[in-house]
Amino acid sequence: MRINLIWVLFKRELNSYFTTPIAYVFIIIFLFLSGIFTFYLGNFFARGQADLLPFFTVHPWLYLFLIPALAMRLWAEERKSDTIELLLTMPITITEAVLGKFLAAWAFTSIALAMTFPMWISVNYLGNPDNSVIMAGYIGSLLMAGGFLAIGSCMSALTKNQVIAFVITVVTCLAFILSGFPLVLDFFSGWAPQIIVKTISSFSFLTHFSAITKGVIDVRDIIYFFTLIAFWLFATAILIEMKKAD
Repeated sequence: MRINLIWVLFKRELNSYFTTPIAYVFIIIFLFLSGIFTFYLGNFFARGQADLLPFFTVHPWLYLFLIPALAMRLWAEERKSDTIELLLTMPITITEAVLGKFLAAWAFTSIALAMTFPMWISVNYLGNPDNSVIMAGYIGSLLMAGGFLAIGSCMSALTKNQVIAFVITVVTCLAFILSGFPLVLDFFSGWAPQIIVKTISSFSFLTHFSAITKGVIDVRDIIYFFTLIAFWLFATAILIEMKKAD
C-alpha cells in the first residue's frame, strides 16, 4: 500500500468538499443543531450540571441523517459521471482509492466536530466539568462518525443514484443504532437466550458510544469501531472491483 498515493487522493477529495456548497451546508446544520439540542432541547441550564452529555447523546441521531448525506457522493457521483473509470485507470489500487476517499470524508467530519470546541469552552466557563470525560466523548463521536461513513461508502458504491445511497445508508445505520435500543433488547430478552441478546446489543453504536461518553474508553469499544470500519471498507472495495469487472 502506497501512502503517498493515498495522501494525494486524500488531499484532492478533501479540497473538493470546500469547492461545493455541501461542506458549508453540512457544517452550518451540524453546528446549529448541536447547539439547539445541547443548550435548549437538552435542558442544559435546567439540569444545573456542567457537562456535554446532551451534546454527545444527540450525536447518533444527527449522524444518522448528516453522515449519509455526506457519504452518498463518495462513489455514486463517480459512477454517475463515469469518472470512476478514469480514477481506476490511474496508478492506484482500489484499496488505496477507497482509503483515500474515506479518510478525506472522515477528516472533513473531524473538522466539523472540532468547530464545536466553543461549546467545550462555554461549559468550562459556566462550571467545572470533567474534561477527561468530554475528551472521551469527542473520541467516541469521531469513531462513531467513521463507522457511519464506512457504511455510507459501501452503500454509495452499490448504486449510481445518490438518493438511493442516502436512503439505504440511513436504514442500515438505523438498524445499527436500534440494535442497542432498550425496546429492541426487551423484545428479544423475552424469548431469546441472553447470549443472543448480548450479541445483538454488541452490534449497536449506542452500546459502545454510550460507554465512551461516560469517560470509560474500553479497548473492546475501540476494536468494535475499527473492525466495523474495516469490514465496510473491505465490502466497498469488493463492490468497486465487481463494478470494474462489469
